Amino acid sequence: MNPITMKLTGDDAIMRALREDITFEDVSTAAVCPRPRAARVELIAKDTGVIAGLDVFQRTFQLLDPDTHVISDVADGDEVSAGQQIAHVRGDARVLLTGERVALNYLQRMSGIATYTRKMVRELEGTGTQLVDTRKTTPGLRVFEREAVRIGGGHSHRFNLSSAVMLKDNHIDAAGGVRAAVAAARAHASFTCTVEVECENLDMVREALEAGADIIMLDNMDARQMTEAIELIDGRAKTEVSGNVTVENIRSLADLGVDYISSGALTHSAPILDLSLKHLKMLDERRS
Repeated sequence: MNPITMKLTGDDAIMRALREDITFEDVSTAAVCPRPRAARVELIAKDTGVIAGLDVFQRTFQLLDPDTHVISDVADGDEVSAGQQIAHVRGDARVLLTGERVALNYLQRMSGIATYTRKMVRELEGTGTQLVDTRKTTPGLRVFEREAVRIGGGHSHRFNLSSAVMLKDNHIDAAGGVRAAVAAARAHASFTCTVEVECENLDMVREALEAGADIIMLDNMDARQMTEAIELIDGRAKTEVSGNVTVENIRSLADLGVDYISSGALTHSAPILDLSLKHLKMLDERRS
């Protein structure tokens, strides 16, 4: 992750997670390790997948103690297998024990998203279609989950509501129709903003085209409707397909000739990649 993004956005999110997990002290760790002691622990993969979020993992420990060091054997984007050592962590044993769960939560979540994204992206090889994520992210974790999609080979849709105009069914209803909604968007938004219209049928596609939409989303249409819509659009706008996208059907959607396929499942349904911190070893002599 960009170090500026990490500092401005990531640090706050990580600190919130740490404060949620530690209200005033880690009682278990304080009991068995009341004083600073140097230690080492190994990060092990318990399943096969794509690693993502090593910098977030490291940052979690370093926010507790900047003298903590993560020495990685792999890099973000690398595929690992069950039983493989990914890294080891050195530092104060109290920091390793206290930060373990939060650090693993981020790394497992991000690696799971990257793993699922990589599976989807591989289905698109040989096509010109890009896989993009959505705003269906875990509240407070979007910056991390979007980064995991990128590491897995996917691309970002608009980051948030301020990034671009997307006119969905309720916006269109509020404006009184597709034409009125697009006109209002053009009048209000910066000229640098793209305008995308979510269309549920061919009549809406025609209206969006005539109104000058930059991107037309074909939402939950069947294959016949999407084929007709793409022929109708004929390159006059970018096309996006969304709705019930799976590993099993993504290739057939790409073969229709769409520019983008968006999938909320990348961030809301990807399982975690099972990882563990094991074999903690004290590196100093215990003092009585």
